[in-house]
Amino acid sequence: MVYTGYVSNGLQAAEETEWVQYEDPTEWKHGLAVYDGLELLGVDEQELQPSLNRVMRIIDYDLAMKHPLEHTWTLWHWENDRTKCWADMLVDVTSFNTVEDFFSVYYFVKPPSDLKIFNDYMVFKEGIRPMWEDDTNKEGGRWIMLLDKASRTYIDKMWHDLLLCMIGECFKYSDEICGVVINVRNKANKLSLWTKDSRNVEAILSIGRQMKELLRLGDMEIQYQVHKDAMVHHGPNVHAIFKL
Repeated sequence: MVYTGYVSNGLQAAEETEWVQYEDPTEWKHGLAVYDGLELLGVDEQELQPSLNRVMRIIDYDLAMKHPLEHTWTLWHWENDRTKCWADMLVDVTSFNTVEDFFSVYYFVKPPSDLKIFNDYMVFKEGIRPMWEDDTNKEGGRWIMLLDKASRTYIDKMWHDLLLCMIGECFKYSDEICGVVINVRNKANKLSLWTKDSRNVEAILSIGRQMKELLRLGDMEIQYQVHKDAMVHHGPNVHAIFKL
């Protein structure tokens, strides 16, 4: 005889319980095994954790799959140290190539608003170092927006939104884009989108217009500077070949 009176909120009274007679006292074990879809284990073989096969049957594969990005991206961090040359201050933090891994990285590191002065974040396509001299960058330039009086929340939002637009391939000329940089400085924070060919006017202007539209910059002016000019001049002395 088998007692089957267990319900979700406790045990039923005996008079409310159905009793089921089995011809073979061991038959009920076999029945439960069939119902569960698993073979019963002996006392010494009981699972301490669910088997891999059992877990995998439960997983929703659509939810478990990661969503790949078009490119692999690398996060770099730069912190000023007068005892080192510029390149030695640059640290390759990690790389990611799925949406899920991006957010794992994004929420693991400090937001730009929490960085000390003279710290930079860079996110570039794999294989491109975030410096003017890199082979992919040396003929390029950058769209720059100054966040001089912006709130901490606004700075982090612009960084977040531009990253998503870049890794999500939202730009018509996404192949021209190399990476994004945010420079944390005393007077103003500078957010820039780097492109690989400053001679490709159509692509540059398209990217600049989309950048203003996607980030909802309104009347805020952005400027495009060529890296070769920035290598010679500094700060406000760098000539901007385009302004939007």
